[in-house]
Amino acid sequence: MTVENGKVVSFHYTLTNAAGEVLDKSQEHPMPYLHGAGNIIPGLEKELAGKVAGDKLTVNVPAAEAYGEYHEQLVNEVPREAFQGVDVIEPGMQFQAGTPEGVQIITVKAVEGDLVIVDANHPLAGEDLTFEVEIVEVREATEEETAHGHVHGVGGHHH
Repeated sequence: MTVENGKVVSFHYTLTNAAGEVLDKSQEHPMPYLHGAGNIIPGLEKELAGKVAGDKLTVNVPAAEAYGEYHEQLVNEVPREAFQGVDVIEPGMQFQAGTPEGVQIITVKAVEGDLVIVDANHPLAGEDLTFEVEIVEVREATEEETAHGHVHGVGGHHH
């Protein structure tokens, strides 16, 4: 069975950046996703189309097809009082922020007196990425998975 829209694909991966540093990898269980539903980054999904279980490949994904380009306008100064109930704010901390587009993760870049400089870019924005992939399984999606637009776990059932 080949990887195509509407199929559930399970794969092992190792993700590295341009410097060759390992950023993430699948653990003992392969990662499943519903092909064609936008569950994984576009550049990787595009390259997996047409492959079959057992295929191993290296996929180079430019930033624009991964987590997007880095946008300076997503770096903003926020007053310290916007972080009510947080006693210590340090660079690297992440918070959820409500935006018109929904919940967004922001990362603290710096703290300067009563101002907190936050970055709403994805931590991997602007990065060209490389995935070492092994496709483990390709199966039909269940009706429920297709309707919901994502995988529901082993055998396609909600838990």
